[in-house]
Amino acid sequence: MTKKESFFANRIRSVGYAFKGAMILIKNEASVKVQFTLALMVTAAGFFFNISSTEWTIQLLAIALVMSMEGVNTAIEEIANFIHPEHHNKIGLIKDIAAGAVFFASVFAIIIGLIIYLPKIF
Repeated sequence: MTKKESFFANRIRSVGYAFKGAMILIKNEASVKVQFTLALMVTAAGFFFNISSTEWTIQLLAIALVMSMEGVNTAIEEIANFIHPEHHNKIGLIKDIAAGAVFFASVFAIIIGLIIYLPKIF
């Protein structure tokens, strides 16, 4: 009989897996590299323009949403490619819908950035 791991040890292991997944995304996915670079740029802009705590919160939520959606989109693409490696119209539709979700998050993140930074620039 094997000893059951403690809840805490299990959570630490889960965080390790999540961190590994985040690093895989940042290292291997071009779109995630772009989004991560943009996240660093707007974070630097936040410090430069001394944005408010409310603006920081909204900006960080927008960054988290876009990066998370990129990860989910990549996971959906990987699963679809694994299940059906050759081109299939239904798989293409599924991938397009997942990419559309990233598009929505990205467009609204851009709008949020414009709302925060345009008044500070002009």
